[in-house]
Amino acid sequence: MSSRSPGEQRTHLELVTIYEICRLLGASLDISRTFRAALNVLTAHLDLPKAMIVTAAEDGTALQVHSSVGLTREQAQRGRWAVGEGVVGRVYATGMPVVVPDIANVEEFVDRTGAFSAPGDGRMLAFIVVPLKNDGAVTGVLAAQREVQGGARLTEDQRLLTMVATLLSQAMMLHETVREEHRRLQQESMRLQKALQRPQQRTRFALDNVVGDSVPMQQVFLEVQQAAPSRATVLLRGESGTGKEAIARAIHFLSPRKDAPFIKVNCAALTESLLESELFGHEKGAFTGAAGERKGRFELAHGGTLFLDEIGDISPAFQAKLLRVLQEREFERVGGSRAVKVDVRLICATNRDLEKMVQRGEYRADLYYRINVVSIFLPPLRERRADIPALVTHFLERFNKENRRKLRMTQEAMEVLASCYWPGNVRELENCVERTATMVQGDVIRDLAFPCRQNRCLTQTLHFVEKADAVSPVIPRLNPAPPPQQPHSPIVPPSPASNSWSEAPQESDVHVAVGERSDGVTTIGPTVHVRAPSERNGASGASGGGAAPQGERERLIWAMEQCGWVQAKAARLLRVTPRQLGYALLKHRIEVRKF
Repeated sequence: MSSRSPGEQRTHLELVTIYEICRLLGASLDISRTFRAALNVLTAHLDLPKAMIVTAAEDGTALQVHSSVGLTREQAQRGRWAVGEGVVGRVYATGMPVVVPDIANVEEFVDRTGAFSAPGDGRMLAFIVVPLKNDGAVTGVLAAQREVQGGARLTEDQRLLTMVATLLSQAMMLHETVREEHRRLQQESMRLQKALQRPQQRTRFALDNVVGDSVPMQQVFLEVQQAAPSRATVLLRGESGTGKEAIARAIHFLSPRKDAPFIKVNCAALTESLLESELFGHEKGAFTGAAGERKGRFELAHGGTLFLDEIGDISPAFQAKLLRVLQEREFERVGGSRAVKVDVRLICATNRDLEKMVQRGEYRADLYYRINVVSIFLPPLRERRADIPALVTHFLERFNKENRRKLRMTQEAMEVLASCYWPGNVRELENCVERTATMVQGDVIRDLAFPCRQNRCLTQTLHFVEKADAVSPVIPRLNPAPPPQQPHSPIVPPSPASNSWSEAPQESDVHVAVGERSDGVTTIGPTVHVRAPSERNGASGASGGGAAPQGERERLIWAMEQCGWVQAKAARLLRVTPRQLGYALLKHRIEVRKF
């Protein structure tokens, strides 16, 4: 192999250096590691003892060492220049390369690191600085130090460092592009994760003439929206006054039958014979007074919707007749023999517990399965108190429009309505608002305007009534939690015959029972049996007393409402200690309202 001249050897060395640096920069996008590796190749091939890459700090007001070779960590950390300061700062500011042949004779040379200063032993050290440019903008500088001896060619070093700086700037631009894209993808991923983790926003549903924005009512509206387009029979369940007729009308007008008739019948308001004639019609002369042929409600609702309210109150005999109509979609008029076919969508409603009635044999199971196709449970007003302000506003606006008044309600008055138990639900709330608005003097309804604030509310007696079947069927809870055990005996409600309160039962008089009472209502929890004083003394029950009535929770709520939810006042009203009252409220899970 022929020997090469010094110039050829230099050219070959530069070519190998550029090749190695290109290979390193293309192997990884980690510029911190690749830049250090490139500086190591540069210093090893060209005999440059020290080299560094300086870039702008994050705040953009100063320059700092990004990567270095031949500098300690402390020296690299000290390397900070202002833009335009020293040789490094001037190259960054102007974008022009600078070669300092002897740093000892140049006052402009500023060494913030302390690694490039003159050694003081007579050696001449040169300092070469070239800019890193990207689209004409300076992104950093490449600086290296060389000992000047043996005919060192600083111009060739500057040319090679300029080529290396170009490669470094391209790698830096690629790194910034990838990092920006990675940051954008991370932000998008975090946004999507937060969107998935965030509870889904509820879709707001609305029905005509039905007010409700609470979670229970929104669930009812959703079920109505889903059930309305079909032909399925709908059974509306809920306490009296919860708005079953309004929901039935909304189902009709949301269905394809909205242009057909909507016929409603209250099954509890008619006797069996009248109900049969009302639903099926009658022929002329079918009975006394039947002067002509008359169509029934089924025929009038042909092509539309028939709403049967209080379906749980029909007699067993009529249940069998109604079952045939639901199965065959045909019937015969009273006194007639011709079958009449109808196309009717049936909506039923009841406030009774049909399941219990079926178990007791009071309701036909086959009819129950016919009408209980799509069940929609309407929550009582006390379970959706968030709707009370909107309902009150709706009723008050309607009253003002009908009576040409401009009544408004204070916040204190609204709080009184929101804290009531409302055994009559929305119907009772509407009556209360209308009664108070009628009797109030002036244009402002205040909290003292309500009869309950003067102990003149007659509907409070409904708190003490407990019915076996006329209760709202609720969705049963699986594995209900037992009530907490209290260290003191619970409060005993007074008997209906007197307002006096009995003594708290003894520990032996309290037991936990799970089962069914004689009236068919399932009880789960503590059952309190209070013996009359004569029974405790061994005497007969003829002297009075007897078992206390049920309804302790209702009496507690009534007492708290009468006293504005002040426990001390309620305790005096019930003739018990505040501590006993607190235990009773905790046992029945009654939330004490604060105003």
